[in-house]
Amino acid sequence: MRRSVAVRLSALLATGALAAATGLAVSTSTASAATGGVTGYATQNGGTTGGAGGQTVRATTGTAIHQALCSRASSSTPIVIQVEGTINHGNTAKVSGSSCNTAAGVIELKQISNVTIVGVGSGAVFDQLGIHIRESSNIIIQNVTVRNVKKSGSPTSNGGDAIGMESGVRNVWVDHTTLEASGGESEGYDGLFDMKDNTQYVTLSYSILRNSGRGGLIGSSESDRSNGYVTFHHNLYQNIDSRAPLLRGGIAHVYNNHYKSLNESGINSRAGARAKVDNNYFEDSKDVLGTFYTSEAGYWQVSGNIFDNVTWSSRSGDNNPAGPNPTSNTSVSIPYAYTLDAANCVPGVVSQTAGANKGLKVSDGSCTPQNPDPTDPDPTDPDPDPTDPDPTDPPTGTNLSLGAGADGSSKADGTSYGNVRDGNLSTYWSPSGSTGSVSVKWGSATTVSKANIRLGSGSGTIGSYRVLNHDTGAVLASGSGSGVIGFAPTSLKKITLEITSANGTPRIAEFETYAS
Repeated sequence: MRRSVAVRLSALLATGALAAATGLAVSTSTASAATGGVTGYATQNGGTTGGAGGQTVRATTGTAIHQALCSRASSSTPIVIQVEGTINHGNTAKVSGSSCNTAAGVIELKQISNVTIVGVGSGAVFDQLGIHIRESSNIIIQNVTVRNVKKSGSPTSNGGDAIGMESGVRNVWVDHTTLEASGGESEGYDGLFDMKDNTQYVTLSYSILRNSGRGGLIGSSESDRSNGYVTFHHNLYQNIDSRAPLLRGGIAHVYNNHYKSLNESGINSRAGARAKVDNNYFEDSKDVLGTFYTSEAGYWQVSGNIFDNVTWSSRSGDNNPAGPNPTSNTSVSIPYAYTLDAANCVPGVVSQTAGANKGLKVSDGSCTPQNPDPTDPDPTDPDPDPTDPDPTDPPTGTNLSLGAGADGSSKADGTSYGNVRDGNLSTYWSPSGSTGSVSVKWGSATTVSKANIRLGSGSGTIGSYRVLNHDTGAVLASGSGSGVIGFAPTSLKKITLEITSANGTPRIAEFETYAS
């Protein structure tokens, strides 16, 4: 049995009177949900379109959401519910009708189909209030935050799950959401994203799951193996103790996720589950893949993942980590098309796209966010402040890379990460091919405002690059070629040069860094 732990925190039809009372408004506008962008296993079994083609309504209370469901002609009449504001226990009551089955204190999507719930305007926050999907199909939840849902203490909702699915659920797409708690089971919280009792064809994409003892599960027990066909991609799991996710039976596709600070275990494939684990970035974490807390084994197919400061425990009893050198012990066939970002750019692209209120940005498959909100700064200019240092100015002062540490992605034979910070132009690091990344790191936060890329003799040329604050994934600068790069002064412990295209194989003789 998984033990309890404390978690470290990072800190429609309606009259005017009814609309005023419940926060419900009818609209003929088109929803801002990207219903055509569904990905992963939610594209299978006939696909997932939510409420596309149905009426669009606006709701500012939980009661209004329930009223919208109950006012439909039938339980399968398509509807798009645009949500704005804070939804909580005080404004979420049960509403009755022939097309719904709701309850107070939870957003109840029960015995219904063809529904989209999407956050709009200044955002939608479900505060201490979970979303429960039961005996339902073709559901889209997009661009919302669900936080601090408890199963014990007060108030309680949805068994402590931020989003929970059970009992014959089919085709759900959860996208660009932020799911968060403020502790573990001992503080009253349960899972952030749970699926059980015959839930299938689900995609979780571009979402943030953080500050919880449990990220989520597929299957409520070792015998609950009727779930599966779930895709997890471009999500951030941060400060999670375990279940990132826990898989019991079924098939999961886990790709291009950023895992940061998994405190006890990560992807827990058990009870015959099979997981395809592609191009993820695991960082500052423990036992990120394996079979844990059970003797009933699960399986995995791994490729292209990066393990950055990951520790592995010894195998014994019911603790069977896949590392320290994870290898595949099964094969998984994926029935849909998908494009992988390179693992080394996953922290950067996920930081710009994942979570609510990010403008529904997605990756184009080459590490570049697409469809930015019109009010966002130009994504090609990560810091347009005119007071930034002129990058043509020569750096001054001490090269901070000298004596620092270094690491990176796969490297060419005969090269070393350390060669980029040894002050010797005759030694170099090269990626294993035309793309890759190399980092300089320090034991304590260091302020950097300039970098200098110096190529070695016989080098290929850099077609395009990005300089990243590796601590946060933020893009400090981007460009092409080599030479001096200027950006706003940034305090960080690790800075990464990411080569995203090249002519030939670049030889990075030095990745110099300067305070000014």
